[in-house]
Amino acid sequence: MNIYFLVEGRSTEKKIYPKWLSYLIPKLKQVKYYDQVNINNYYLISGNGYPNILYDAFENAIDKIQEIKNYDYLVLCVDADEDNVDDRKNYIQKVIGEKNINLGKTKLEIIIQNRCIETWLLGNRKMFDSRQPHQSPLSDYVQYYDVSQNNTELMGDNKTGNHAEFHFEYLRKIFEAKNTSYTKKRPKDAVKESYLQQLQTRVNNNPQHLKTFQNFLNFCEMIQKQIA
Repeated sequence: MNIYFLVEGRSTEKKIYPKWLSYLIPKLKQVKYYDQVNINNYYLISGNGYPNILYDAFENAIDKIQEIKNYDYLVLCVDADEDNVDDRKNYIQKVIGEKNINLGKTKLEIIIQNRCIETWLLGNRKMFDSRQPHQSPLSDYVQYYDVSQNNTELMGDNKTGNHAEFHFEYLRKIFEAKNTSYTKKRPKDAVKESYLQQLQTRVNNNPQHLKTFQNFLNFCEMIQKQIA
């Protein structure tokens, strides 16, 4: 089993995904270069943002996959941003379909982060307790939308005009309330197994929450079973 991961983010996903994969699929080992995959390996690279990931980055990935002929999956991980999940996925499939590419044995998997990876990270209830007193602006964010109780994927943009930016800022303030920090380049606690476990607990207790995160977990579970 070999997987080529093409992620949208330039920094955060490159740090978080390898850690999460090491917990969820421990026998799947990362390689530094795309041509090093052998048995139960994965290669992960950034597509340098959207929509570039669908064009130059995707075409480069196809060239490498066709060269090596040893990849079972090509996994695209992208944000929904201001689109709904179905529209973003349908557009990606349309763009890829127009390329008339033959992937051979390699299967394409599309993971949508709705709205972004910080939206998923907001689902950690242990990290944030809305019942505790908080200062503004976090207290204002909680009044607008309590992420400890409500599905974070359904949260709006708080009139900022950009969901991803607001969700990032909300998460950053939650980390600050815990006397730590979160940045795109240094996600810190978010890479820990305990953090991932809290997200898993959230969806186990609330199956209607974090649906796109569940899609990621389901994919990892499928790969884990195939390897085992």
